[in-house]
Amino acid sequence: MFRVRFVGLGLLAFSLAHTAAAQNGAGQSPAATQSNAVASQTGNPSTVPLTLQDTIERALRTNLSVFLTNQATASARGQRLRVLSQLLPNISSGVIETRQQENLETFGIKVPGLPSVVGPFSYFDARVSLSQSLFDLAKIDRARASNQDVFAAQFSYQDARNVIVTAVASGYLRALSDASRIIAAQAQVDTARALYNKAVDLHNAGLSPAIDSVRAQVELQARQQQLIVAKNAYSKDLLSIARAIGLPLQQGQNIELTEKIPYAPLENVTLDQAIERAAVTRSDLKSIAARLRSAELNRKAASAQRLPSFSADADYGATGITPGSSVSTFHVTGAIRMPIFLGGRIEGDVLQADAALQQLRAQLNDLRAQAEFEVRSAFLDLNSAADQVRVTMSTVDLARQALTQSQDRFASGVADNLEVVQAQEAFANANENYIASLFSYNVSKLGLARALGVAETEGRAFVEGK
Repeated sequence: MFRVRFVGLGLLAFSLAHTAAAQNGAGQSPAATQSNAVASQTGNPSTVPLTLQDTIERALRTNLSVFLTNQATASARGQRLRVLSQLLPNISSGVIETRQQENLETFGIKVPGLPSVVGPFSYFDARVSLSQSLFDLAKIDRARASNQDVFAAQFSYQDARNVIVTAVASGYLRALSDASRIIAAQAQVDTARALYNKAVDLHNAGLSPAIDSVRAQVELQARQQQLIVAKNAYSKDLLSIARAIGLPLQQGQNIELTEKIPYAPLENVTLDQAIERAAVTRSDLKSIAARLRSAELNRKAASAQRLPSFSADADYGATGITPGSSVSTFHVTGAIRMPIFLGGRIEGDVLQADAALQQLRAQLNDLRAQAEFEVRSAFLDLNSAADQVRVTMSTVDLARQALTQSQDRFASGVADNLEVVQAQEAFANANENYIASLFSYNVSKLGLARALGVAETEGRAFVEGK
């Protein structure tokens, strides 16, 4: 069973806004202010609202890698048709009308008393021809190999889609994290501004030294700088999303991310189960396995060139001096062909096929090991990120308590604002660590889906802990 805990970025934004509102006494929190800003942007006709699923679907329709691998699949199908055409009947037709005059001497014919020039005369022929391979084991094996090449291309296409889904979903999650950093940074600015105003008031009243107001101003400007960096990072995230989904870049800043990803532990997947599943679900493994079967069939086809082949040719038509005087004619030919000496061509084909086969076997073994490595690495990242989320959640709460207490001590005159500044720095670091750990955890779950080869079909479910 899953225990989904919605204690993600929304809770962090609420806690930061509550802290800021407590300091500045404002009637509206920074989180509410930002919500109003987002609502006003929604009214803009040029705003592009995007859910995670929308982003993925747009990327799969427009991404260049997906397009290229899809065309590679079409090319493999075309190659298969070319190979199959050698086994299927080849039927052609034609009509010939000839008017000619010949010089017999050019053919070495010279008869005394006869003219050397013959003609002019006419010749007409209309015919349908059929050519059929009856048995050719080399061609049969090549046709079977071409089928495996199509399967390999289709699996490569699916793998490319999984890669795109992973990259785009990670970009969406990164943008959500940076959006939360903006909320957190804004709350920190409001808190620092309240502290600065308090320090100035106390200094003007002669209750605190000037260093307190200077220190508070430095802290305020540091938080403002953090906010600027966060906004810039978020703007670049939106541009990256626009680029990935084929949206004009000038519309990149008008993207509105409408989804919030909760913190949801993933508990029903074990390492051993994941390794076994990856071995049967990863599209790249299926692709190279299909390529290996194709190489094995090509190796058999190369050897089968030594065997005899059987074919038949036939034609039927009408022949005569003119179409009206034509009579029916036909020809039927059966042939057996047996190679005797081809100058080492067959041996060369066999050597090449053997080399390709050995290379693919080595690549398949290496990819199997790589798949297990990626699954194990994903599990390590997942467990580490989950522990970080749990620790940073507690750290944020403790840092908030420390900040509140230091603010109360400063307001009571028990301590100067150095303690408050230090507490605010600790709170800001705790917030950043929490946002980073939550992003890392969600991306780790997405990475596990990619390692299993199910990013497109189950990536969202993994992120949501389902």
